[in-house]
Amino acid sequence: MSLSKNQLKLITSLQQKKYRINYQLFIAEGTKVVNEFLNSAFELEHLFCVDNLHYKNFEAVTQITEAELKKISTLATPNNVLAIFKIPLEKKSIKEEFVVVLDEINDPGNLGAIIRLCDWFGVDQLVCSKNTVDCYNAKVVQASMGSLTRVPIIYVDLETYLQHTDLPKYAALMEGENIYKSALPKNAVLIMGNEANGISESILKLATKTISIPRFGKLKQTESLNVATAMAILVSEFKRLN
Repeated sequence: MSLSKNQLKLITSLQQKKYRINYQLFIAEGTKVVNEFLNSAFELEHLFCVDNLHYKNFEAVTQITEAELKKISTLATPNNVLAIFKIPLEKKSIKEEFVVVLDEINDPGNLGAIIRLCDWFGVDQLVCSKNTVDCYNAKVVQASMGSLTRVPIIYVDLETYLQHTDLPKYAALMEGENIYKSALPKNAVLIMGNEANGISESILKLATKTISIPRFGKLKQTESLNVATAMAILVSEFKRLN
């Protein structure tokens, strides 16, 4: 078998959010990432591979050439396999334990890294604003390296959510209480802001407390930390103290 024109059209269209929503499908690429999804609760729609040996037990498989894989891949160097999975129904309830909230994160690489960090640190819930980048964006899926299969993610109106949660709400800012001198609760909401503009004013007003990571460099001229790096440091401190 080979790649059909309809399959090529579908896969190409899934690089855009509106078509992912329309078809309720998304793309995963590379042996490690695809295998993570195959071994999870995600439902396979179709799999395209150069070498069929490892996937011969799956029904919805099409063996393609390396040239065909390059046509459908979003990677600079395609890696043997591309799969289409069904987007699961989003759970409406939010765990009221330790929650990370993202206010308008735009960069797919940052969101993918944050998802992976949530997996590493055992974050109970990742809550995203509706204008945060789609977690099924191909670059997010790739950057998360399979952690998307284990981290519960929900997109909501942040103001409404923060107004109704009883958890203490910690906003990450450049100027806030030193995280290393703070008494941190086990269950809380950690709010991370946009890469360029930080946390929006409407969301910041709903925070219980502001926290920051102190700069130890002698010159203290570094403008800021990458949002995923900052989130890792902050979550690590919450987990260390609890």
